[in-house]
Amino acid sequence: MEDQTILDRITALVDEEHKLRDGAVAPEANAVRLKSVAEQLDQCWDLLRQRRAKREFGADPESATPRDIGTVENYTN
Repeated sequence: MEDQTILDRITALVDEEHKLRDGAVAPEANAVRLKSVAEQLDQCWDLLRQRRAKREFGADPESATPRDIGTVENYTN
């Protein structure tokens, strides 16, 4: 997967997140979908960071793989 593809996915998820927060979708569905969108965003950003780090240190960015939500969501800054 190319970086641009990941960035395009991030843009689409951010757009969806904004629509959900603006109430463009039925409120009862918002909470569940917002959580899912946030998790997917975290996965995308993590994958992009992995790819960039691999590239920076001479490794193949294509070897980066998406990590599961549990791993990504439990990172500490």
